[in-house]
Amino acid sequence: MSHWRLDWPTSGGARVAHAQLKAAPADFFVDEVLELAGALTAPESTEVTGSGEHLCLRLEKVGDNTEFVARELSRLANCRSFDVGFCGLKDRHAVTRQWFSLYRPGREAEDADLIQDVSACWPVVSAFRDARKLRRGDHRGNRFVITLRNVSGDRQAIEDALHRLASLGAPNYFGPQRFGRDGANLDRALHIDPSALNRRSRSGGKGRGGKKRAGSEGAKNVLYFSAARSWLFNEVLAARVQDGTWAEPSATGPLWGDGGTTASGLLETRERDIVAQTPGLADLFSVTRMKPERRPLASRPEDLVWRWQGDDCLELSFFLSPGQYATTILNDIFELEDMSLGRHNEQQG
Repeated sequence: MSHWRLDWPTSGGARVAHAQLKAAPADFFVDEVLELAGALTAPESTEVTGSGEHLCLRLEKVGDNTEFVARELSRLANCRSFDVGFCGLKDRHAVTRQWFSLYRPGREAEDADLIQDVSACWPVVSAFRDARKLRRGDHRGNRFVITLRNVSGDRQAIEDALHRLASLGAPNYFGPQRFGRDGANLDRALHIDPSALNRRSRSGGKGRGGKKRAGSEGAKNVLYFSAARSWLFNEVLAARVQDGTWAEPSATGPLWGDGGTTASGLLETRERDIVAQTPGLADLFSVTRMKPERRPLASRPEDLVWRWQGDDCLELSFFLSPGQYATTILNDIFELEDMSLGRHNEQQG
């Protein structure tokens, strides 16, 4: 397939304004909300509360992605990379507060020294000990404070769209960055061997003799496969946006897997018809042992409030559940220009 759709229909038919996003990291603030008892009671200080084998640290970072921070924490704590846990990936071009866990049984006396070492790299906002390692999706969600600059468009149309967003939400698309430049990840998905994913799953990512496979080919294949799955979901969602059924209560769409979709009746027929229009991607799932799942069609921000800071500057704050993306809901209203991608921002990369 030579051309991939990477811009899908909006809920209002057309975006009502243009705006600049991430003109500076402080314009995109993310605070991860963790509802473990220790996180809820931990003071905003380097004092460690609670007990357990895992030291949980809430860090504030700018310009570093999650996986880089996890590797550095592993080095500072002198532990295996597997012993560092986190709930989700966070944007590097932002100010983010995020939780990490470090497996340090019986080393409570060393916590203060480690926190001091970590603080030399990133501010430690709070800390506690817990019995569990943090894993993907363990957080309740993320709170955002986002400032859009050079906003151009009719003020009343923007206000109306924001009120609609607060009540209905926005289509829960996967963002175009998942698909690579011009859909390159989808092109590569067409050329992977799906059965290799099964072998990787059975062996735990290890080759013969228990050694890790050389290179990152397996991880890349998973990335391309995930891109294919996400793109098919977006195509189904786009059809529901066009017919106005995307915002129905509890409406979900397919994350394709072995057997395709768990839907039945007319909905199953429709989803299969849409996926069948891209047979190259559909065929990937015919031999891959991945369980079909469902994903909400709507992304609904909680506690959405906004205020104008002058004629062309708009600040928005809201909360999103895991797996929902701030840029996706903003993109339903605004034609966004991501300033972090420009040359003027390279020094922050």
